[in-house]
Amino acid sequence: MKLADLYARPGLTLSVEFFPPKTDKGEENLFSEIEIIKRLNPAFCSVTYGAGGSTREKTVDLVDRIHRECGLEVMCHLTVVGQSKEEGRSVLRKLKEKGIENMIALGGDPPQGMADWKPHPDGFQHAVELVREAVAFSGFSVAVAGFPEVHPRAESRASDLKYLKEKVDAGAAAIITQLFFDNEDYYRYVEDVRKLGVRVPIVPGVLPILSASQIRRFTSLCCAKIPTKLERELIKVGDDDEAAVQLGIDYATRQCEGLIKFGVPGLHFYSLNKSYSLQAICKNLDL
Repeated sequence: MKLADLYARPGLTLSVEFFPPKTDKGEENLFSEIEIIKRLNPAFCSVTYGAGGSTREKTVDLVDRIHRECGLEVMCHLTVVGQSKEEGRSVLRKLKEKGIENMIALGGDPPQGMADWKPHPDGFQHAVELVREAVAFSGFSVAVAGFPEVHPRAESRASDLKYLKEKVDAGAAAIITQLFFDNEDYYRYVEDVRKLGVRVPIVPGVLPILSASQIRRFTSLCCAKIPTKLERELIKVGDDDEAAVQLGIDYATRQCEGLIKFGVPGLHFYSLNKSYSLQAICKNLDL
């Protein structure tokens, strides 16, 4: 089922993101976690692409396996950076052959060790071009990324919003946001996007904290802020990862409660290939 149809259904649409493990053991652990996550009845899951398209083949193979063996709708990540147009089209052909209907078009992160983002010399220059290609190629249902705290490479908030509208006008069926920890940023973002006439679902991306050091690293990479109150709590847990996991569950629960009250179309969880926190959060929310 396509994204547009999934979000057209009544009720809250839950989705979960995974990343391709580096080892066979990691992959088997992931599938054990997926079996647990399936009990939460997610509408779909997504699989990331890796910096610079570094996991291209692994991502497509993992998407195919999840789709076949787990019976889940899958959204494949596809990026501009690190690949030519023909390589991108090859991925689209493979996804079509495997019966995958959904993807998210992204600019992508540069490969490890490369400071600046650079498109492939024979590749697409911007994610909007990838949206057009995927929609025209075989009617993929395409999601795009949204940035409540502004894309780190954007010239301004206004230009970031303008570019987002271009991607929706090109055929994007949904917007899934980068992680954030202050719901006010998301509320303001939705208001600004709606003012531009964009009507597709704007789905908040939620990351349950697993450790203090991890979340500081993540937020520095994506230029998201840690609210003062949360920073105080992170200082308290220090290097106690068990306490950090519980903090993450409690914080994400409160965050989701506010988002649901606001009327979000869905919740997209960045799972980090773990089920424990997601189970606890959904139980707290009575989902």
